[in-house]
Amino acid sequence: MGKLDGKVAFITGASQGIGEGIARVYAKHGAKVALVDIAPGVQDVAAELREAGAEALAFTLDVTDAAALEAAVAETARAFGGLHVVCANAGVCRLGNFLDMSDADRDFHIDVNIKGAWNTVRAALPRLIEAGGGSVVITSSVTGDIVADPGECAYALSKAALVGFTKALAVEFADRNIRVNCFQPGYVVTPMAEAIAVQSNPDDPESVLTEMAKAIPLRRLARPEEVGELAAFLGSDESSYLTGTQVVIDGGSTLPESVSVGV
Repeated sequence: MGKLDGKVAFITGASQGIGEGIARVYAKHGAKVALVDIAPGVQDVAAELREAGAEALAFTLDVTDAAALEAAVAETARAFGGLHVVCANAGVCRLGNFLDMSDADRDFHIDVNIKGAWNTVRAALPRLIEAGGGSVVITSSVTGDIVADPGECAYALSKAALVGFTKALAVEFADRNIRVNCFQPGYVVTPMAEAIAVQSNPDDPESVLTEMAKAIPLRRLARPEEVGELAAFLGSDESSYLTGTQVVIDGGSTLPESVSVGV
């Protein structure tokens, strides 16, 4: 028996990266999954899951479109008989110096990372309440709340906001048997990490990924499925007494006090 047997999960940003990892792990543990992404590749991921024996739907939509999210949640609940877990995972990252960053790039982070999570949770919560309770899992980051590098102001702003969002939701909906937790990944092998590497060093992006790994005590980036296993735990009844928490999954990258002492 899988830890998510009998659960229906709604996962945004599921066409690649962490979201795809979450979708695959949720399906492995027995959940029926609804996958959402602005990229049409989300349909291919859902098709692969169905071929492997899982029950999966896919919706190609923008998480800034609240009405489209509400329609997708309604269709998921109709098709699968309810909703128990929502993973607000969709996110974006563009590096840029604070004084040079355009308002449009700032708002891009706010619209997708903050408003997208807001829209997703607001669309799904009534269904979780109808089910007698459920779990909200939000993808934050170590960036913003714990650490930051130059050029990350907009991304850090948006990801730190999700920690406050998590805690406020957890308090407000605890009496409805709704648990709300976020996880904070460090560097993960995803198209986003690869894009950051290209933005940082267009001539040699691979060297950026190599240096990232060197700075992590475990000496590697995470695999999306490893993060997906944490998200599965937070979405399952195994985490029944956890709410309002922020769980770091970073291979120890935020542990070193300095880069030189003791070397």
